[in-house]
Amino acid sequence: MFSAFKKILQFGIKYKRYAFLNIFFNVLYALFSALSFVSLIPMLNVLFKTTKKQLTPAKYEGVLTIQTYVKENINYYISERLAENTEVTLIFVISLILCLFFLKNICNYLALYFITFLRNGILKDLRNSLFKKITTLPIHYFNEKRKGDLMAKITGDVSEIQSSYLSILELVVREPLTIIFSVFAMLFFSLKLTLFVLIFIPICGVIISNLGKKLKKKSSQIQKQQGDFLSIIDETINGQKIIKTFGASEYFKNKFFKATQIFYNFSNQLLHRASFAGPVSEFLGISVIGILLWFGGRMVLIDETIAGTTFIVYMGLAYNILTPAKGISKANYSIQKGNAAADRILEILNIEDHFENTKDSVTINNFKKDIVFDKVFFSYENKTVINNFSLKIKKGEMVALIGHSGSGKSTITHLLNRFYDIDRGILEIDGIPINKIDKKSLYRQIGLVTQESILFNDTVSNNLLIGNPKASRKDIINACKAAYAHKFIEELPEGYETNIGDLGNKLSGGQKQRITIARALLKDPQLLILDEATSSLDSESEQQVQYALDKLMFNRTSLVIAHRLSTIQKADRILLIEDGQILARGTHKQLLTTSKHYKKWVQIQRMD
Repeated sequence: MFSAFKKILQFGIKYKRYAFLNIFFNVLYALFSALSFVSLIPMLNVLFKTTKKQLTPAKYEGVLTIQTYVKENINYYISERLAENTEVTLIFVISLILCLFFLKNICNYLALYFITFLRNGILKDLRNSLFKKITTLPIHYFNEKRKGDLMAKITGDVSEIQSSYLSILELVVREPLTIIFSVFAMLFFSLKLTLFVLIFIPICGVIISNLGKKLKKKSSQIQKQQGDFLSIIDETINGQKIIKTFGASEYFKNKFFKATQIFYNFSNQLLHRASFAGPVSEFLGISVIGILLWFGGRMVLIDETIAGTTFIVYMGLAYNILTPAKGISKANYSIQKGNAAADRILEILNIEDHFENTKDSVTINNFKKDIVFDKVFFSYENKTVINNFSLKIKKGEMVALIGHSGSGKSTITHLLNRFYDIDRGILEIDGIPINKIDKKSLYRQIGLVTQESILFNDTVSNNLLIGNPKASRKDIINACKAAYAHKFIEELPEGYETNIGDLGNKLSGGQKQRITIARALLKDPQLLILDEATSSLDSESEQQVQYALDKLMFNRTSLVIAHRLSTIQKADRILLIEDGQILARGTHKQLLTTSKHYKKWVQIQRMD
């Protein structure tokens, strides 16, 4: 049950000094908590005039008589003070009580003060680790997982860790120590009565803990359902145009309402079970107190083996045990709930990244000779996508890939980006297998412009600096001029510092695409990949973007996927792809005479 808890707590190792300070002040808190109750005895004796007169101080005769030694010396001191001045003695014992309670609360505050750094440090590092892991996960992971579920894990599950696990950290040391010190004080007063208490409290603890066994399962169901309706929200926001155009609002509304109803049902079941713990623990606690009153009352009134004032303080100490005991039993519920969230978080953190750099990874600083695909095979979900594919791209060449949708063109670029690993065959850059190349150095050589202009909710300049964080303002402006973007950027409300909105939605399609081209120019990659970079644009925008692309591809190795003839007819070689294989290859002029498939494709383009 505690394995996930321990793994989460490992994030707190760097904050261990705060843990030690917390433990130190919790030890003092527990000690002063027990002493503050013990200090009530002298005051009660003074109030009820039951202080046993002790004419001489007691002598220490060993550990076995320490109880008598302490009692007699306290009585001797108070007897002397009472003989001198009763009011001064009363003020003294009250001051002693106030001092001990003050020290107890100061230590409690300091313990909570230092553990705050530990709790919040664990949360910060946990969020950072999750985000770092997500940024390094392979592309196929995001194809298989729903975004809403990932968002729920980063937000909801981490919040559950905070409220479930980390909220009980202050109980881990403080409550057990409070019980231990209180038990020692109780043993000091009566061994028989203390043994009686220690029999009943564990029985109550077992009963309470058994109530929480199903909490983890319920919590896991709730968190999964939360991920489902976050996914629906994400889909609904991103798909507003289609939803409105096709009148699908009612469908998505019903889908969301169904998800929230399931969430509502699970939440009710979980909270009802958790709420049941409070009354049960309260009743069991008062039952222990009732039995203790009966048993202790007999010792005071019938057996007369314990003084009435001592028994009153003893009851306070017993309550001082019951309160932390209830806290520990409730902590079991928190751990059960937290385990479900921790399991979901650890599921992400424990994912093995097969694309990680190895010890023999090679750093490449530039692209020197060629890229070689030799008899490459690749399958996705047991479906062969690339089939015996061979291609050699020399430095400075422009190679174009054409073919119908689903033929495998984009997959070839994904393999070159190492978004996926090939199943078999050879894929090398300058004679180095791509899986042996350091990933960062690989991506430094590659620039990517896709059909979908991927921009971020930030300023124009910050979107461009993703390509080259060290670029100067002059470099940015020169890249934008080359991409035919500078003019429209200058006309924006705040120029280069204008926020372009979510996914760049404040800009037109052509404007967005020209910014992505400027970003690629600013990066100045040695290998350029264009994936349908102009297919979604109107004719006027396409012409402007094509001018920008021509500048971008000038004297640069390029792999181009395109549906439009204007984009690829200048290519050094054109490859017609079908079912992951090359049907024909050559220049535009060569293919017009040698490939009927290419000729047909050109005729269709001209008709468009």
